[in-house]
Amino acid sequence: MERRSLGAAALAVGAVGLGCMPMSWAYDASRQRGDEALRAVHAALDAGVHVLDTADMYGPFTNELLLGRALKGRRSEAFVSTKCGLLVGDQHIVANGRPGYVRRACDASLRRLQTDVIDLYQLHRADPEVPVEETWGAMAELVAAGKVRALGLCAIGARASRRPGARLHDGTIRQLERVQQVFPVSAVQAELSVWSPQALESLLPWCAARGVGFLAAMPLGNGYLTGTLTPGQGFEPEDLRARHPRFTAEMMAANQPVVVGLRRVAERHGATPAQVALAWALRQGPQVVPVPGTKRARWAVENAGAAGLTLTAQDLAEIDRLPPARESWD
Repeated sequence: MERRSLGAAALAVGAVGLGCMPMSWAYDASRQRGDEALRAVHAALDAGVHVLDTADMYGPFTNELLLGRALKGRRSEAFVSTKCGLLVGDQHIVANGRPGYVRRACDASLRRLQTDVIDLYQLHRADPEVPVEETWGAMAELVAAGKVRALGLCAIGARASRRPGARLHDGTIRQLERVQQVFPVSAVQAELSVWSPQALESLLPWCAARGVGFLAAMPLGNGYLTGTLTPGQGFEPEDLRARHPRFTAEMMAANQPVVVGLRRVAERHGATPAQVALAWALRQGPQVVPVPGTKRARWAVENAGAAGLTLTAQDLAEIDRLPPARESWD
């Protein structure tokens, strides 16, 4: 089997990607419209966005179907990233890393995406009942079969899974070290933003030392860092922010200094707080590709413009001095 890694080079270094999840899952369901999402994908491509990130669990399945429709006639313009390993049921999500399931999931994703190859196939979560090496081996077979070009791993991320005294991403790094022995890791996806910088401690350095790409998930803090959300505005019941510890009315108000600081930097550059937040993520390393989620063409174009924003040393120092984000349990 060919042991190849696309690494950071294939991820359109210095550019902003597009997270497709909000187009059909996890956010305000009443505002999700297929035609609007299609326009957002097309606008992103027109603006030079290369990396499009989705997963089979988003919807479930509807997000890949939507992206497949959006890429008709434009597949060559996109670097398509999708994920496997999580199954969505009624009121629960479970991991499935059995090799047979991985093979079937890939074939199903290819059909929904209307493509003959997935550029980056990511393991969303490892199955605690299946050695991660077995799951990764099945994914590597997909590369050998020409169905997938490269493999990626999503960070565990859950604070509750940490050992006493351990850093947030120690568990993810242990997984990475294990799967790297089976087949090269081309990219890692984890949350990274102005108010969630924990990946800078150890996970991003791990990637940088090995030439592994890094997809910065939620670089706009689930929309908070855009400055467009109002404390106490409320969210629809299906919206993941309705249960997020940083989106209570009290915490949204308490974290306003973060947005105020981003807006202050943005005004100096004639930019928006969202563009500053994305430019900050891009400055964290040459292998970092932020993948902000949106379902509107306007925001997709604005986000893409962050690649042209150069933050000064003064800007970065000012952002680093912003107060850390608070949670509802702080």
